[in-house]
Amino acid sequence: MILNCIIYILFQVHAFNNTPAVAGDPDIIYDFVSPQNYSVNGSFFTYTGFRGVLDQIPLSFKATKVTVVEFPALSGQSISYALFQYPGGSINPPHIHPRAAELLFLVSGSLQVGFVDTKRTLYTQNLQPGDVFIFPKGLIHYQYNPQSASATAISGFGSANAGTVSIPLSVFSTGIDDVILAKAFKIDTYTVKKIRSGLNKS
Repeated sequence: MILNCIIYILFQVHAFNNTPAVAGDPDIIYDFVSPQNYSVNGSFFTYTGFRGVLDQIPLSFKATKVTVVEFPALSGQSISYALFQYPGGSINPPHIHPRAAELLFLVSGSLQVGFVDTKRTLYTQNLQPGDVFIFPKGLIHYQYNPQSASATAISGFGSANAGTVSIPLSVFSTGIDDVILAKAFKIDTYTVKKIRSGLNKS
């Protein structure tokens, strides 16, 4: 009897450990989600926030996002977008999207892109217009424009709100004690303060 119980428990633990984890936007049971007391028409499904953006030339990296925050019609649809503009020499610093993978399409210019997997392997690529690159969900990644000419890219995300966690800002601009950061990065507290100061200027 005891042996049967042990075998049953081991089987249940094994079955539980082999169940794939599923995470993402919740499924909806309607065609779409609209605000209460809102008269839905074609305008509800139209986002105009990108109009004129490409006519502007930013001085530094610029991301124009269209998530459920900017475009409520995305609620429950598990998709969002972003338009990225990279002046020459600019960077989209290392960051993660905790809730979605990112599919980047390079419209113009060139980009060096990369991500690091959980084994600390770096995957990089030099992109040309028309190239598409996938950044897996939750992994640290970046984009860099090494040229003097500007670059433009569009990214699609598998979530209505993928979230963005900037690695430099999350580590050095959130109040983690200087001593802890100095020990973690094997540097001195003066260097930590210098990094903090540089991030505050950007």
